Amino acid sequence: MTKIIKCRKISKGYAQGEVILTKDLLSFLGGVNPEKGVVTDSNHELYNKNIGGKILIIPSGKGSTVGSYVLYQMAKNKTAPNAIIALEAEPIIATGAIMGEIPMVDHPESDIYNMINNGDQIIVDANLGFLKIL
Repeated sequence: MTKIIKCRKISKGYAQGEVILTKDLLSFLGGVNPEKGVVTDSNHELYNKNIGGKILIIPSGKGSTVGSYVLYQMAKNKTAPNAIIALEAEPIIATGAIMGEIPMVDHPESDIYNMINNGDQIIVDANLGFLKIL
């Protein structure tokens, strides 16, 4: 059974893939290796996990505005997430997603943390503003 959840559009695009999620805020500057796509913050729930090529679900971002450029560099290195879903997009990650042409949505209408698990397959349609759990 597929479930469609409406969201707010942040950065246009369409992606399908495997979910990696966290309830921890994520800082791309100093928290993620842009060459490898691996979370390097030893205090983060996703420490040593690769977020590249995945659908990343986060509550929000944090940190310096340089984090936008780290996310953009990840897109250029092909180590970025395929899409980002945030409960609340903040300017740093939103800007990085837009610059890197990474599909991004926020404000899902349902409690996605009770509906989606690591490893689930989902579609993010940031053109139309929804995600679909497969």
